[in-house]
Amino acid sequence: MYENIKSQLNALKNNKAFELSVVAVIIISALEIGAKTFPLSSGAISVTHVLDIFITLFFLFELSVRFIADDDKKSFFKKGWNVFDTLVVVISLIPINDSEMALLARLVRVFRVLRMVSVVPELRVLINSLLKAMPQLGYVILLMFIIFYIYAAIGSFVFKDINPKLWGDIAISMLTLFRIMTFEDWTDIQYETMEVYPMSWVFYLTFIFFTAFAFLNMVIGIVVNVMEEERSKLRKAKEEAKNIPTIEDLHSEIQQLKALIVQQQQSTKDVTEKESAL
Repeated sequence: MYENIKSQLNALKNNKAFELSVVAVIIISALEIGAKTFPLSSGAISVTHVLDIFITLFFLFELSVRFIADDDKKSFFKKGWNVFDTLVVVISLIPINDSEMALLARLVRVFRVLRMVSVVPELRVLINSLLKAMPQLGYVILLMFIIFYIYAAIGSFVFKDINPKLWGDIAISMLTLFRIMTFEDWTDIQYETMEVYPMSWVFYLTFIFFTAFAFLNMVIGIVVNVMEEERSKLRKAKEEAKNIPTIEDLHSEIQQLKALIVQQQQSTKDVTEKESAL
């Protein structure tokens, strides 16, 4: 009986209509959270309260379906997204009214919108790519900090007397450089210093080249590379789930068939030679 229920729940989990209903409930949850930020009438507050109970129970049901239908339940909570979904659902069960945990419960209900990431595989690929790219991005960020620090020190020494509010010390100078990197009225800062140092445009253009152009392209390249690897893994996992042979599998089978054909031809040749000798 358990296997029958498990197979039915597995079919429900893989049903496209069920997946779309989960996405729809997540969207309704986001709208319900947004509605609570506006002044509401007593009737609207009652509707949002009922919606909140329905959404919580639906998520509890959906999580239960996924857990029961999973073949390897021991590894279910070893996946980060499953742990996240479970925490969100469990904390959402905390009553909001007259509770010391009310604030935590409200905040967790906001994070229910993030469940869209765990439901949509393409969004999981994006998040996983960003997380896996962090070690490589760390070195880029470190190098960018070094460039920021050098230019901030130069700017503080050279431009401090021109505008202490922008170049007073190295910390303020780094904030000013961040403003320049985002192109927020950076020409006003440049023209102000060029009145005293006409060649100061070299300082700004080289800084923008290193940060806004070179480093930005490096970050994009790293993220895109990791994203392609994640998509390849997802594609391979889908093929394995559908028992579809990959190119490597087909190539291996072809090589085995060639070896069998050669072996068969050699055996036939040996038999023919023996018959000729007799």
